[in-house]
Amino acid sequence: MATDDFGLSQIGQIAVNAHDLDRATAFYRDKLGMKLLFAVPPRMSFFDCDGIRLMLSLPDKPEFDHASSIIYFNVDDLQHAVATLKERGVQFEEEPEFVADMGSYDLWMASFRDSENNLLALQSNVPK
Repeated sequence: MATDDFGLSQIGQIAVNAHDLDRATAFYRDKLGMKLLFAVPPRMSFFDCDGIRLMLSLPDKPEFDHASSIIYFNVDDLQHAVATLKERGVQFEEEPEFVADMGSYDLWMASFRDSENNLLALQSNVPK
C-alpha cells in the first residue's frame, strides 16, 4: 500500500460575500486600512492580507448568499488596533477580552462586523 504525503496547508485566497461591492471595498480599504490589489467591477475586489488574497464578491447563486466564516486578523497591539478602527467608525461587538493562557503568552480577541454584516475578529498574542 503506497502512502501519500499530500496534505493541504497554505491558504491562497479567502472569499467574503458582499451585497454592495463599492461599500464593502471602501470599508476594507478605508476603515480597515487593507491594501487593495485590484478590482474586477462590478463583481469582485481583491485585497492583500500579508500574502493571502481576500476576495470580496457578490454571491453568484442564491445558495452562496450567506455570511462568511469568521476571519481572525493577527495584530501586535490589540488595544491600539481597536482604538484605531473605532476612530474610523468601526463598531465592535466584543471589546478586547482575555481568551486563554497559552503558557508563554496570553491570547486576547475582539470582534466587529464589516459593512456587509460579516463577523470579523482581531487576535493578539500578548507576551507575559
